Amino acid sequence: MTDLALSSSLSMGATHPDPAFPRFHPRPAQGWINDPNGISFINGRYHVFFQYNPSSARHSQINWGHVSSGDLVRWEEHPVALSPQTGGPDSAGCWTGVVTSDDGVPTAAYSGIKDHGGHSQVVIARGSADLVTWEQDGHVAASMPEDPLVTAVRDPFIFRFNGARYAMQGAGLSDGRAALLLYTVDSLDVWEYQGIWLTSADPVAAVHTPAEIWECPQLVEVPLSSGGSTWVMMFSLWLSGDDHEHANGVGYLTGSLSADPVTGLPVFAPASGGKADLGRDFYAPQIVQLAYSAGSAAAASAVPAPAALLWGWANEGPGRDGRRGRTQEEIDDAGWAGVLTHPRVLSVVDGALTVTPAPEIEAYRGAAVAESAAGSVAVPAFAEVLVRGGSSGSVELVLGAGADAQVVYAGSLAAGEELRIFVDASLVEVYRAGSVATTLRAYPAPGEEWQLTLPDGATADVWELSLPA
Repeated sequence: MTDLALSSSLSMGATHPDPAFPRFHPRPAQGWINDPNGISFINGRYHVFFQYNPSSARHSQINWGHVSSGDLVRWEEHPVALSPQTGGPDSAGCWTGVVTSDDGVPTAAYSGIKDHGGHSQVVIARGSADLVTWEQDGHVAASMPEDPLVTAVRDPFIFRFNGARYAMQGAGLSDGRAALLLYTVDSLDVWEYQGIWLTSADPVAAVHTPAEIWECPQLVEVPLSSGGSTWVMMFSLWLSGDDHEHANGVGYLTGSLSADPVTGLPVFAPASGGKADLGRDFYAPQIVQLAYSAGSAAAASAVPAPAALLWGWANEGPGRDGRRGRTQEEIDDAGWAGVLTHPRVLSVVDGALTVTPAPEIEAYRGAAVAESAAGSVAVPAFAEVLVRGGSSGSVELVLGAGADAQVVYAGSLAAGEELRIFVDASLVEVYRAGSVATTLRAYPAPGEEWQLTLPDGATADVWELSLPA
């Protein structure tokens, strides 16, 4: 089957009938997308799968879409990877999951639902070496635990610790707590349930990750700015009645991972936490562990730093925090919904999560349109902005003018502080040095322009975005 060059599709984005369609974040031209899935780096390529309904801009009949890249800049779009199988354990949807290499064989482990409203099971599928074609035989590796306390389970995630492979799933309990379930995975075909691993009753988790279900759980090792590494656990904080509004957003915990002295199973001890993104339009991120630390057995000079990259989902919405949104009718007319963020690099500084755009994204910088600009600065519809603080004040990114103007982003700016702002039609990503990002959606009306207002002493460099040759 012939692949489609997504970079060429993005080059043609200027002719897309919807001016809100992003040009620098890979996604199909039509259809609904949500959670990034199966993010992996295999055989020299990054692979990003995602929840995908190719038939409409609505959340139903979920398949897995697929794009890949050798450099995080030039992307290829591939055929649908996984699709619901009639009569199979995923007949009502191929939901969130991961992709890993199992003795050299690309293998997907995902939530399959047989009946709408039913419980999910962990379903296994095997892929070709290039991850383009997949065999779905309906194999179930884990079913709903036989524990009356567990009322909901979803979103498997695989990690390694002390040379062994483990998995976890997000869950909800009958007493209202969110939870993690732990599995040993000697074979990807058979997951051994080890019980409830962590709940939102933990005093640190209760503060930073309150939810009824911990969706899309993640656990990765990331570098500390002071040297060494720590573990970051991340959850999408589901509440009943969310309907894709996700009021609690995405939270994270930092902490240690150690072996239980009796069972040898991993024990996660939360130490601190916070919000993984400060915007209202960010949910269901997935993180790929590119490298673990080599551990004390290696010489210090040979120990690689752990590395992890995150992608998140920015959904369409009816308007949040006073921003103008889109109605379902407008979304249907546009024929597409959802976009994934830029890849983000994770680290921990002074106990807090720090997020930066992957350095490869600088390849999208095109012509400079402003240098060391001050005051009020015009920003193109597809742009990167680097803001440097001179004295304390506030920054505003405004769409439109007059009575119809809407403040899309507003934040403080200290002396010497830097912000990087990316505008890709209707998607705005703001990265604050030493902090997490802010992800927002806003929809330009015909003739509307972006304007950045800077405090005294602050300056901005602005580039138009362009696809590299």
